[in-house]
Amino acid sequence: MHIPDGYLGPATCAVMFAVMIPVWYFAFKRAGEKLGPKEVPMLAVLSAVSFLVMMFNWPVPDGTTAHMVGGTLIAIILGPWAAVIAVTVALVIQAFFFGDGGITALGANCFNMAFVLPFAGYYIYRALEGRMGKIASSAIAAYIAINIAAIFAAIEFGVQPYIAPGYCPYGLNLSIPAMSLAHLATAGPVAAVVTAAVVGYLEKSRPDLLELKKIAPGVTE
Repeated sequence: MHIPDGYLGPATCAVMFAVMIPVWYFAFKRAGEKLGPKEVPMLAVLSAVSFLVMMFNWPVPDGTTAHMVGGTLIAIILGPWAAVIAVTVALVIQAFFFGDGGITALGANCFNMAFVLPFAGYYIYRALEGRMGKIASSAIAAYIAINIAAIFAAIEFGVQPYIAPGYCPYGLNLSIPAMSLAHLATAGPVAAVVTAAVVGYLEKSRPDLLELKKIAPGVTE
């Protein structure tokens, strides 16, 4: 799902950075206000987890790759604002030191994977948890959220031929099926299984970690 340099036009890159600046501001502001001595080390660990799982890419048909992100899991444990920070840190390290995702496309990659994905996953999980329990809800949330993020990435790719010729040559008719099929069939199921397994383990062995402070809109503790 990482967008490399050269695929998004300058205007798109600028807009995505502009969108993410207030998101980063509020995320770090809320983290500074709400996260305590128990939550900060967990945030660091979860940043490393996100970095690690995103490094495992597998090829899929239509010339793209798929991978987990871990944003839903982080949002379940610490809230979506914390996930913004954790996934952003992982994406910055990958872009600058591993060439995984472009530096010019960092705003777009963070929007898709550090903002859209964890917020979607968190609220889907919250909507389902009371009726389906933590494990099933986390699996469904992780599956849906990573596919939503993939659709956003596909749209960003697919509009380039119309607004920035010379960059990504593939229109929406190609980008959306390519990204959707890859994540519906591969990354989505993997994200669902891994997220549910971790949540299930925590629920059984370390339920206190699921009761850490959450930084999310509307959460006041």
